[in-house]
Amino acid sequence: MAFLEVQHLSKSFGDTVAADAVSFSLERGRVLVLLGPSGSGKSTLLRLIAGLETPDRGSVSLDGRDITPLPPHRRDIAMVFQSYALYPHMTARGNMEFALKVAGMPKEERNRRVEEAAKLLGIERLLDRRPAECSGGERQRIALGRAIVRRPLLFLFDEPLSNLDAALRESLRVELRSLLTSLGATAVYVTHDQSEAMSLGDEVALMREGSIVQIGTPRELFDGPRSLFAALFLGSPRANVLKGECSGGVFRTRGGLALPAPPSLSGPAVLVLRPLYLRPDPAGGLRGPVLSVEYQGGRSVVWFDSPDGPLSAVLDGGELPRPGEEAAFSCPLSRAFWFEPESGRRLH
Repeated sequence: MAFLEVQHLSKSFGDTVAADAVSFSLERGRVLVLLGPSGSGKSTLLRLIAGLETPDRGSVSLDGRDITPLPPHRRDIAMVFQSYALYPHMTARGNMEFALKVAGMPKEERNRRVEEAAKLLGIERLLDRRPAECSGGERQRIALGRAIVRRPLLFLFDEPLSNLDAALRESLRVELRSLLTSLGATAVYVTHDQSEAMSLGDEVALMREGSIVQIGTPRELFDGPRSLFAALFLGSPRANVLKGECSGGVFRTRGGLALPAPPSLSGPAVLVLRPLYLRPDPAGGLRGPVLSVEYQGGRSVVWFDSPDGPLSAVLDGGELPRPGEEAAFSCPLSRAFWFEPESGRRLH
């Protein structure tokens, strides 16, 4: 049995299905990221694992024990919230040791754990400050410290970095990944930010409308999407989408482009091409006048107007086309994703 087992977990609020028979497993020491748009059921699933919501059906097992009927404080789980959830009248030390104090832990042991966590997080100087005297990043470190001192079996994170500015969010993301690795922690992390998901998760579960549509490593999801939804949700800039029909190894788009296609495909199809894999090619079938060039440091995004609408390509260095110039690109067949138009299922 895996360290964390979620089996057929379901939860509805009136007519809204927030979790639809969700099942997954997680091994000890691994980090699973629940990724998806707002309203996909990520936070509800996290709250069901924590015991903050009662499931309509299904079960949660942790370290071989069924914890479904247990209240939150008996599950040996620590949760870090988006809003920090710190007691404003307590110092950082008071917040970090509060759960230990309630549990009856001796003061000497409480102090030792708080000092260890504070050193790990680099917040020793903040221990005697109240939350109002700390920045957003400092408050989140205190909230992390409060979870760490408990030494739980499982950490749960509900979008803990979303209230921070972009630069701080990126630096804390790196710190958090390093911290979880050093602790050998098992964690479930919720986010709608794909950059967080790809950098923090050993595995990523992509959610939509209360269900997990695909689960795997970040690379598996990016390079092997099983559905049109998965292909379009991951990647920046967003993947190019072309609709048309396959016949005899040729894909003819609605706008009249003729592109190579797998000989096995026949009939209507949706072609998805990641901008990352488009390359300049004078003989390429993807062509049109350049609309704009977005310089982004080590790379540039070229937008061009094809007969099927604007498409984009990501180029690394080299000579860039100018707006108004004709540009042509191609993409290896091995990097193309093909989907059935109605169901969105992967064809090839």
